[in-house]
Amino acid sequence: MTQARTEMSRFNVSPDENSSCSSTSNDYGYPDITTKTPLRSQYANDMDAENQKFLPEQLGKKKYEVEYNPGTASFGMSVFNLGNAIMGSGILGLSYAMANTGIALFVIMLVSVGIFSLYSVHLLLKTANEGGSMVYEQLGYKAFGIPGKLAASCSITLQNIGATSSYLYIVKYELPIVIQSFLGTSNGEWYTNGDYLVLLVSFIIILPLSLLKNLGYLGYTSGFSLLCMVFFVIVVIYKKFQIPCPLTNDLLNMTLNSTVAQLNFTITAHSEAHSEDVCTPKYFVFNAQTVYAIPILTFAFVCHPAILPMYEELKDRSRKRMQNVANVSFLGMFVMYLLAALFGYLTFNSRVEPELLHTYSKVYKFDVVLLIVRLAVLTAVTLTVPVVLFPIRTSINQLLGTKDFNWIRHILITVVLLGGVNILVIFVPTIRDIFGFIGASAAAMLIFILPSAFYIKLVKKESMKSMQKIGATLFLIGGIIVMITCMTLIILDWIHNAIENAHDNGH
Repeated sequence: MTQARTEMSRFNVSPDENSSCSSTSNDYGYPDITTKTPLRSQYANDMDAENQKFLPEQLGKKKYEVEYNPGTASFGMSVFNLGNAIMGSGILGLSYAMANTGIALFVIMLVSVGIFSLYSVHLLLKTANEGGSMVYEQLGYKAFGIPGKLAASCSITLQNIGATSSYLYIVKYELPIVIQSFLGTSNGEWYTNGDYLVLLVSFIIILPLSLLKNLGYLGYTSGFSLLCMVFFVIVVIYKKFQIPCPLTNDLLNMTLNSTVAQLNFTITAHSEAHSEDVCTPKYFVFNAQTVYAIPILTFAFVCHPAILPMYEELKDRSRKRMQNVANVSFLGMFVMYLLAALFGYLTFNSRVEPELLHTYSKVYKFDVVLLIVRLAVLTAVTLTVPVVLFPIRTSINQLLGTKDFNWIRHILITVVLLGGVNILVIFVPTIRDIFGFIGASAAAMLIFILPSAFYIKLVKKESMKSMQKIGATLFLIGGIIVMITCMTLIILDWIHNAIENAHDNGH
C-alpha cells in the first residue's frame, strides 16, 4: 500500500502543471478544445513509462478521484466538443463523392468509414491506457521511438495544412460570389478575383490573429461554426425542392452567350442529357473520379488527435464513457453528412461540383438565404484558420527542439506557413485534390495505420494470437492497402489530366 501511495504521489500532477486541456497546450497559450483542429495535450515533464501508467483499478474509484483531476467536461459537452472536432469543410465535398459513387455505394462507404473510425477510437483509447500517455506523438515515441513520433507529428501537421487549405479554398470560391452579389455585376475587377481575395484575407485578417501568443478566445468560433454547418444542411434540403432539374436556367445562360456553333452543341448535349435522364439518381457509379470518394470520407471523419485530450477532460472518465461520447458524436455527424450529401446530389445530380456551396452559383446570381449561409461559413472558416495553424507551429517548434518563446521565430514560422498554404490554394486547381491527397495520406494514417500500429506495439497484455491483436493487424494491413491504392490512383488521375491538358493546349 505504501508503494501504491508513492506511485500515486509521483504521478499526481495538478492541472496548472500539466496543461492537458487543449490540443495546443504549450508555453505560448492555448485555444479552446472545441475547434476543428487536431488537439494535443502535453505533460510538463516526460516521465518514464512506468510512472505514467494509470492507477490500477483495484485502488478504487474514490482513491482515483482524490489523486487525479477527473475532468470537468460533462458527457453532453464532450459530445458537442467532439462533434465540432469532426465537423469541418469536408462536408462540402460529400455530394461530389456521392455523384461519383452513386447513392447505394456512397452509403455503404459512409457507414464503413464511420465504423472504422469508431474502431480506431477504441484502439486509441485502449492504447492510451496501456501506454500511459495522453499525447498522440508521445504514444508514437513510446511505440517506435523517433520515427513513431515523427510519423504522428507529420500526419497531424499535414492534416492541419489540408484543413487550412480547404478553409482558404472556401474563401477563394465563395467571397467573390458574395462581393458580386452586393455589386450586382462583375466586369472582372481585381477585387472579384478569388486569388487576390485569398491573399488579402490571409495577410490582413488571418495573419494578425495567427501571430497572437494566446488564441484561446478564438475557440468560441467553434460553436458558431457548427451552427453554420447545421444551417447549411437545412438550406441544402430546402433548396432541393426549389431548384428544377435539369438546370434549365444554366443551359439558357450558356446558349445566350454562345455562338451559333456553340448553340448547336448545347442543344445536342441537352438532348443527350435528356436521353440519359440525368435527373434520375444513380445508385452505383464507377468513373475516374470514384477514387476520390474514400479520401473525401476519411478527411471528413478524421478527429483522432482530438480524442485523447477530450478523454482527459471528461468528467468521471472511463474508457467506456469516452467510447460512448464518440459513438453519439459520430452518429450525429453521420446523419448530417448523409443529409448534406444526399440532398446536394439530388439537387444537381452529375453537375455537382467538388465544393457544394459553390455549385449553387449555377442557378442563383443573388439569393438572400444562400448569401447568409456564405457569409456565415466565410466568417467561421476565416476565424478558424488561425486556430488550425497554431498546432502546426507548435509541432514545428517541438521538432526544432525549442522551448523558449522567440518573436522572430514565431513570426517567421507563421508567415512561411501561411504563405505556403496560399501558394497551394492558388495553384492547385480544385478543392477535390486537397480532399483527395490529404484524405489518402494523413487522414488514412491517423484513422487506420497509427492507432492500430500503436495498439499492436504498446498493449502487451494481449498476445498476437488474440482476436484483438488479429483485428488490429488486419485493420493496419487494410489501412496500408487503402492508402497506397488511393494515392496511386489519384496520382495516375493527375498524370492523365496533365497529359490531356498538354494535348489540348498543343492544339
